[in-house]
Amino acid sequence: MAAHEFSRRDLVRMSLASAFGAAACPWLPRLAAAAEKKKSAKACIVLWMSGGPSQTDTWDLKVGHKNGGPSKETATAVPGLRFSEHLKKLAEVARELGIIRSMTTKEGEHQRATQLLHTGQLPSEAVQYPALGSMLAKEIGDPEHDLPGYITISPGGLNMAAGPGFLGPQYAPMTVSGISDNPNARANLTIDYLKPEKPVATNDQDVRRQLLADLQTDFEKQHGGAAAAKAHAASYRKAQKMIDTEAKGAFKLDEEPAKLRDAYGRTRFGQGCLLARRLVERGVSFVEVTLDGWDTHAQNFEQVKTLSETLDPAFATLLSDLKDRGMLANTLVVWMGEFGRTPVINNNGGRDHFPLAWSTVLAGAGVKGGRAYGKTENDGRTVADKPVSVADFLATVFTAVGVDPKTENQTWDGRPIPLVKGGTAIEDLIQ
Repeated sequence: MAAHEFSRRDLVRMSLASAFGAAACPWLPRLAAAAEKKKSAKACIVLWMSGGPSQTDTWDLKVGHKNGGPSKETATAVPGLRFSEHLKKLAEVARELGIIRSMTTKEGEHQRATQLLHTGQLPSEAVQYPALGSMLAKEIGDPEHDLPGYITISPGGLNMAAGPGFLGPQYAPMTVSGISDNPNARANLTIDYLKPEKPVATNDQDVRRQLLADLQTDFEKQHGGAAAAKAHAASYRKAQKMIDTEAKGAFKLDEEPAKLRDAYGRTRFGQGCLLARRLVERGVSFVEVTLDGWDTHAQNFEQVKTLSETLDPAFATLLSDLKDRGMLANTLVVWMGEFGRTPVINNNGGRDHFPLAWSTVLAGAGVKGGRAYGKTENDGRTVADKPVSVADFLATVFTAVGVDPKTENQTWDGRPIPLVKGGTAIEDLIQ
């Protein structure tokens, strides 16, 4: 029996034993430990802005400077804290937001920068590094849960930088890509690879499962319980459990009130954020939702306005929804892309890749909101105060969800790799 599972008889016996003191009851420590684990359990939702969002037109405007362009500010619920006029709903929940305006890196190429933000490491031929989602699924996920610990919601499928690396397939993400931008599309999602191509009778399924189990047992005996075989078996069990339980109905979005679905926005990203809340509510440790289109080399201001109209209601409603359900205190929400955009506007009315000074946002899980951390110069070209590296940023993320960023994992050949290589958590933003 798992530490958190108790029968009615166990509870009665514990109650009776308590009359004679805690020392007389061997179940009380188990109950206390299970309750404490449930109380402290945390999750993370990443809102991934694929392409590199313009900090100068979202969180760190330069109004009055030629680099600011036509972008205008709006006041927020926090006196003195201002950001884009296109983020009015987020302005209302600004007390939840910890805005980092001083991110700085050297990687201005999409693939390398995406790898860096997802893993904390640059690409390597020697080591396949695990993504943040895989690392957190291992550290705070429940391996016996019906749903995977790591799920990505993306219109374009899985980004290779978001894979499990050397942690193995049991920590690979399940990808959901079936959400439509059509507001009249079907509300309930299915995971295609969980459905057999042809109907299979229950007896035939049982025979196939037993055959696979026998083959895996024989393989492990011959090859000494190879890690790869164990990882594959764990992944298969997880998929089979999802089939048997129908994934606890997590993908039935029509269970949600129409008014709430409207508030998130009837877009792929908006409904993806709603799905992320449903998944976290059901015990998933890490969910990433992608909003693509931020690579604004041309017509930057028009594109950012359009993207913000999708982002603003979804992000703001996610925070409010989590808070109303008592989940925000234990759910870290991360807004980030791979880098920012140049303060200088190019000849096409766009902004190009810019890793030297840009922004990310944190909320929930004890983040000290209602503030901006760090500062860029008036022209936006450089960080003026409190520079934050990717290692610092990821150390802050791990610390916020209660994981020591110095924790080490082992590669297949026994090499120790820390969750974060260097870096210091930003104490001004986390409690």
